[in-house]
This record gives sequence, C-alpha cells and structure tokens, in this order.
Amino acid sequence: MKRPEFLRSRLLLALIILPLLPAIAQETLHSIDRRPIVERHRVTLTTMDTLGALSVGNGRFAVTVDATGLQTFPERYRNGIPLGTLSEWGWHSFPADTVYSIGQTLRPTASHGRQVPYAVQWPADTPAGRAADYLRQNPHRLHLGQVGWDIRGADGTLVRVEDITDIRQELDLWNGHVLTHFTVGGAPVRVTTAVRQDADELVVKVESPLLATGRLAVKVSYPYPTGEWLDEAANYDQEEQERLNASQSRSGNWLIQRQIDTTTYFTRFQTTNRAAGIDSLPYGYRWTPSGGDSTWTFAVAFAPDAPSLAPAAAPLEALEEIARAYHQYWTTNGIIDFGAVTDPRAAELERRMVLSRYLTHVNSSGSMPPQETGLTYNSWYGKPHLEMAWWHGVHFALWGEPEVLARHLDWHFRALPGAHAIAVRQGFRGVRWQKMTDPDGGETASSVGSYLLWQQPHPIYFAELLYQLSPSDSLLSRYAPLVDTTAAFMADFPHYDAERGQRVLGPGVIAAQERFGADTTLNTTFELAYWRWGLTTAQQWRERRGLPRRDDWDRVIAALAPLPVQDSLYLAAASAPDSYTNPRYLTDHPSVLAAYGLLPATEGLDTAIMARTLDTIWKVWQWEETWGWDFPLTAFTAARMGQAERAVDALLMEVPKNHYLKNGHNYQRSNLRIYLPGNGGFLAALAMMCAGAAGLPGGSGFPPDWDVRWEGLQPAL
Repeated sequence: MKRPEFLRSRLLLALIILPLLPAIAQETLHSIDRRPIVERHRVTLTTMDTLGALSVGNGRFAVTVDATGLQTFPERYRNGIPLGTLSEWGWHSFPADTVYSIGQTLRPTASHGRQVPYAVQWPADTPAGRAADYLRQNPHRLHLGQVGWDIRGADGTLVRVEDITDIRQELDLWNGHVLTHFTVGGAPVRVTTAVRQDADELVVKVESPLLATGRLAVKVSYPYPTGEWLDEAANYDQEEQERLNASQSRSGNWLIQRQIDTTTYFTRFQTTNRAAGIDSLPYGYRWTPSGGDSTWTFAVAFAPDAPSLAPAAAPLEALEEIARAYHQYWTTNGIIDFGAVTDPRAAELERRMVLSRYLTHVNSSGSMPPQETGLTYNSWYGKPHLEMAWWHGVHFALWGEPEVLARHLDWHFRALPGAHAIAVRQGFRGVRWQKMTDPDGGETASSVGSYLLWQQPHPIYFAELLYQLSPSDSLLSRYAPLVDTTAAFMADFPHYDAERGQRVLGPGVIAAQERFGADTTLNTTFELAYWRWGLTTAQQWRERRGLPRRDDWDRVIAALAPLPVQDSLYLAAASAPDSYTNPRYLTDHPSVLAAYGLLPATEGLDTAIMARTLDTIWKVWQWEETWGWDFPLTAFTAARMGQAERAVDALLMEVPKNHYLKNGHNYQRSNLRIYLPGNGGFLAALAMMCAGAAGLPGGSGFPPDWDVRWEGLQPAL
C-alpha cells in the first residue's frame, strides 16, 4: 500500500511544481499543441498567382508547382517564381573549347608591400573575362525536369492558362501536401502533390472525370540550362529528344536516361494504373492512363544514376508516410505560440515563422549550404554563397535541429582543398574560405566575393554553437581540424602596422556591407569583432582538448586594432569616417550592428556606443536599399540591447525587401523573387528573442505585455 501512496505524492508534487518551472522545462514537456499553430497558417490561393507558387521537398530535392498542382505552365511563371525541380546532386557544365582556370582571372591587390592575387571579373571580350564568366556560370545547378499536366479540351486541343477556372489551392503544412482543385470546361480536377522525405521522388494523386475520357495525361519535359544569372526553367531546346532514352522495366514503370553534355541522370515514372503507353514529345514524354477509372496515382523519381533510385513505393502509401514524417517534424522541433498575444503584429510574426520553418525545411535542410533561392529556382547560377551559410544554417540549431547545421559544417571538409588553395596562392597559412562556390568547393571569380572576409569565422561559429548545445569530446575531435585551419588563416591575415602598433585588416578586404573598395578599406567593425571572437574561441577549443594556447594567436588577439569609433559611434570601417554622412554608405547591410548582434560582446566592445550606433542607423539608414537579412540583424542587436519593441519593429519593418509573400517567401526585387537568408535570419532572430543569448535572458526579446509561449528553442551564442 505504500508504493501507490508514494506515487500519488509524487504526482501531487509535480502538479504543484510544474507551473513554476522556467520555459526551458516546457521544451521537455512539449506542452504546446502544435497542430493549431501550423494549421492556422495554411496557404490558400484562388488565382494563377505567379508569385504564389508552392514547393514540396525534403531539403535535398524540391519541386515547385503552379495552380494546377504540377508544373503545367512554366512559361506563365517565368516572371514570377519559376517552376523548378532541383536537387543537391544535379549539376551541369557547358562544353568549352578550352580549359579555363582560376589562374586566368587573377588581379594583384597591393597590401602592405605585397601583391596579393585575387580572382576577379574582367571585360567579357578579353581572355580573362571569358575565363571568369565561364567559371561563374559553370557548374550550374540543373533543372532536372518539369512534371506537368497534358489537358485536352473536348476538341482535342491543349487547354490554355485561361481555361483553368475555379482554382482553390492549399498548402497543407501539417501533412506536407499541396491540395489543388480547378475546373476545365466544367470538369473538376483534384490533385494531391507531395515529395517523399526519404527519396527524391514526387508523388501525385489526381481525381477527375477527364481521366476516363483520355483528356488528362501527365508529361515530363526537360528544360535546357540558359547559362544566365537567373534561370527561369522555361528554356527548351529543339534537340532535346536526342538527349533522352526511355525504356520500360515493367508495366507502368518507365526509366528515362538523360545525357546532357557530360551530365547523365535518370528519371523513373511509376504508376499504379496500367498506362496506355508512352508518347514522345519534343522535350520529353507523355503518359496517359488506360481504363475508366477516375483516380490515378503516380510517382516521378530522379537520381544521378539508376542504382541510386530509391526502391519504388506505392504512391498512396507514400503520401501517408510523407504526412507522418511532417507530423514528426512539427511536433519534435521548436515552436512559438503567439495565439494569446493581443498585439495584431503577432499574427504576422507567427505566419512568417510557420511558413519559414516549412520553406527552410524544403529548401535548405540538406547536406550542404544552399543557394540563396534554395531548391526552388536558380539565381547566381545555382551556386551557394558561403557568407550566407550563417543565415541558412544557424537557425536550424536554434530550433532543435542541430543535425542540419552539422551537415552544413561537415560539407566544409569537402570544400577544404579549394579553400587551402586560395590561402596558398595568396601567401597565407590555413584556409581562406570561398564566397561563391560549387558543390565541391570550387572557386568562382568575383570582383566583390573574392575580397569578402565575413564567411571566414563561420565554421568556428557553427562548431562552437554545436558544442554549446551538446558538449562532448567527440564533437571537439570531429571539428577541431576545421577550427584550427580556419583560425590559422585568421591569425596570419592581419598585418602588423608598426606605426599604429596594431594588427589591421586590409587592404584586400570588402566588408559585409559591400560599399567599400577592396584596395583602400581598412579595419571594418564587424569583421574585426568577428576576428577577435573567432581566434579567442579557437584558443578555447585548444584548451578543451588539453592543448596549450597558441602564443602567436594570442599575440594577434592582443594586437588587433580596436573597433573604429568617431563621435561616439562605431564606424563601418576605420577608412570610412563619413560612414553616416555619405549617402552611399547608408545603403546595403548595416553590418556594423553584427558586432553586437550576430556576436556576443567581445573584448573592448562598448554597449553604450553600440546603442547610440543603433539609434543612428535606425534614423538615417536607407532601408529600401537593404536586404532581407538586415531586418533580423537589426532585431538581434535591438534584443541584445533590451529594446524589445524595436526588435519587433525591425522584423516587421514595412519596406519592399522585408515583404513576405503569401507562400512565405521573402521577396527582394523583380529578378530576385525569393531570398531564403531572410527566412533563416527571421527564424534565428525569433529564437534568440525567446530563448535568449549571452547577456540576454530567455523570453526578454518581446514586449513585456506579450504572452508568448515557446518550447524546443535553444539560446544563441
């Protein structure tokens, strides 16, 4: 009889204590009902909204669909959000009649008595320009194929966009499905679209009387790369059929090989209905189901080689498994519930939060840092930008998915040889991390990117964040090589200026605020703070491993130039005393805020000066001339300063580049219609405002009268 009484006593004690536990305890209890939060931000479209295209994917592979639930009208969407089918593994290079090398693009930059070579852009009609352009364009991420409807009218002709009526399309976030209804000539069509989470495979279910009459079929078309900065996935080549070969492995199961120059990959079409055969089209193939059934399910998978195609799964079972995977996703990671907040701004924060969580999962949760437009469509030739890796990766760790950030960090081992080659060529120790790169870490010529420095400490930041979340000797051993070789360059790059008695950054530097020339810029504030933080953290990693501190690194840390100050404000750079009076310098990223936003306070940082700097930037900055991650950056600094109202105002500032579309994408401009660093930065800022950071208590990042509930979030550094 004593044991039941003991249990009753424990239960009573728990009931008394639980309401008093801090928010961190909620993370274990999962007390928040996630589904209502997710469901109230289901996306609904009722028109052919070309900026409302919806994506399904798994972080390694994604498909973006139009208002028909597939990719039926790519030409219509080319000026909106293009209808891409992209992967991490699918890359292509144009044939060239000569071999181009990065060495053909080098330009010397004078720096402290040395001529340091940088890979830059040149006029297009010069040999150096042709090399630089080719290396920028190649390899480029490949649009693998577009899966669209072949819909016929009663007279047998293809329907037009105008023939699609009664559109109602929903992004079912909770289940990871796109649900589409439309009408053609009075006949309804209902489509369910999703992507398997364990394979690069699109799964589709369609219900329509058009199936029984043979007027609804599916086609796979293969666009050819444009080689342009923006590839809108709507370029088709008359010779496409010469690149394709289709074979049937069994009834309803077809394998297509595409040989596009030196790139080969495979498409598998699988259907549960007996297909009436395959028809060749100018740019692909069409399948029409046989029989009088009004329901059809099929799947289209892509892989770099036939053996890599995942085992086929019944499409209906696959849809159920996708839904279960999304239930797991939404219920096991971080969440914020703004439902009890009466301030009307909270609803928009929650909408952006839920949709950003979905979009970053679909586009950015794979095994390498993504491009800025993810797996939706190509910009910058589909290449990742490593300075953006912070915005793409850090939020995952803060929202309960450190394994995603770990995958992004692991990819740096793959890029290590290319980064080492840059450092060797420039005469420095260690590695100098690339800016614009490719899946193997190849270097790209860029008159701006080659001089950027702020991506350099990122691997140390990522490793330290992972360690703080889960300290272990195995993690130290795993990432110590990256930390050490990253820090080796950081210790070697600052030049000792005997006249100043300081170690200085530059020339040969372009700040994160890309408004200052590489040949004359000196001591940019954010980069100086990040340098000090990175080298200090690298020394701590040595101590954790039982190794002595590096004396040479300590000498660099001690001699680093102080953050440049004028009139009690932090300058963007010591070489820019007119940082707040020159109109040109009041545009682009206000990256000086990152010195106490992305970073905790480093030695020598004066928070009072930073507060005045934030006030000044808030008043004078040309916010229309910024980028999507600048608003969460500002929120970081405001939150660290205890300015919760300003943090919220920054996240919701009403300027064009802080606009979030119906589908949750952060619109930037006419040729950059989505921008995932904005979504990632927004999530990172929300996490810090809830869970806190160094010097910022958890929960203090919102106005005191906001009843915000959260769980599963981790504090920032």
